[in-house]
Amino acid sequence: MKISRRNEISSTFFAAGMLFIVSVIAGCARQDLPQNEWPCFHGPDRGNKSPETGLLRESPEEGPELLFTVNGLGEGFSSVSIADGMIFTAGSVDSQPWVFAFDLTGKLLWKAAAGEAWSTTARHASSYTGARGTPTYDDGVVYYLGEMGRLSAMEAATGKELWVKDLSVEYEAPGTEYGYSESVYIDGDNLYVRPAGKKGYKVCLNKHDGSLVWANTEIPGVEGYSSPVVHEFGGYRQVIGASSIGYYSVDAATGKLLWKVDFINRHDCNITDAVVSGEHVFVTSGYGRGSMMFRINVSDTGMVPEEVWEFIPFDNHHGGVILHEGYLYGSGSQSKGWFCVDFLTGEQMWKVTGDEAAITYADGMIYMLDQRGTMTLFKATPEKYEIAGSFRIPEGGKGMHWAHPVVCGGRLYIRHDDRLFVYGIKG
Repeated sequence: MKISRRNEISSTFFAAGMLFIVSVIAGCARQDLPQNEWPCFHGPDRGNKSPETGLLRESPEEGPELLFTVNGLGEGFSSVSIADGMIFTAGSVDSQPWVFAFDLTGKLLWKAAAGEAWSTTARHASSYTGARGTPTYDDGVVYYLGEMGRLSAMEAATGKELWVKDLSVEYEAPGTEYGYSESVYIDGDNLYVRPAGKKGYKVCLNKHDGSLVWANTEIPGVEGYSSPVVHEFGGYRQVIGASSIGYYSVDAATGKLLWKVDFINRHDCNITDAVVSGEHVFVTSGYGRGSMMFRINVSDTGMVPEEVWEFIPFDNHHGGVILHEGYLYGSGSQSKGWFCVDFLTGEQMWKVTGDEAAITYADGMIYMLDQRGTMTLFKATPEKYEIAGSFRIPEGGKGMHWAHPVVCGGRLYIRHDDRLFVYGIKG
């Protein structure tokens, strides 16, 4: 492991110009939500940690009880959000993207068209088609950013469209390489989203009508594929996100650029959400880049990021990383491993061989879904890798298992391609 001794990271990106779905303080919706609600990607505080207890302590070999399966979602990597007794997700059927709403038994309540589908002639990305972002629920409204930049607000009970904005047109954004993949963030009356355009790289909209509150045009690089994190620090409420060549923070109230950090991999593609605690920010990516921790130093002249450590083997691609009790958990890409790493020091506590995987946390356990369809349950502890069972997702569907799993209401939700599997995991 390499621990960098550099005192300060450059605050200037290089002027150079993926993927999908793909966190830690503040919320995308109300902070007093019951345990049976998961209103947006990675949950109400974007930490990807369910508050539920009393869940199964180990997984049966054949898997937990499969309560029901939803079919007909089409292509996509959208996860699920759950609120007000409904399940929301998105998929592309016959090249038409849709937002879906189901009741808690899997019955379809409504579906709403979500703009045009992304497509590519690039051979390596031909299997990447389908919905990326996860719908965000807030106060009776569902918000969804489509693959081609169509942002819509829909009445949660009926799917009726309340307003729509074409971000790529309004903010003069060039075509994205892999399609818009962000799951938008609601904070009070504000909606934060990244058009990655000339008239607004990062913008804040009024959630009630989509009108512009502020736009930031200072952030260099083309689109990133992460989702925003909101964090209070240094006298600011900060919105933290990624571009193709780095991570950045803006003032949630004004859009003022507070700090930025170069973070460049060989494909200019940052996907994993930042992980934030106090003045520390953890970032990671695949394509040979690995992980880095930096501290935000605050002075009268502004905020300056200072590198604390760097660890190349922990190269999370897009499955997500979870911070729990001072330790980071997640999978690597080229490293072909699952890691536990000390958040503040970068020390590797343990590593086991494993495929790239999407992750969530609940009741002291890490749920790790590898991209081939095996769900593994292990204890969130730095002492050792202690497995508590694994099982295979039913065969069928195409492409990798890249949608992030969700634990909510005593259930485990796993999306793969055209289907959503809902398991009972109450102990």
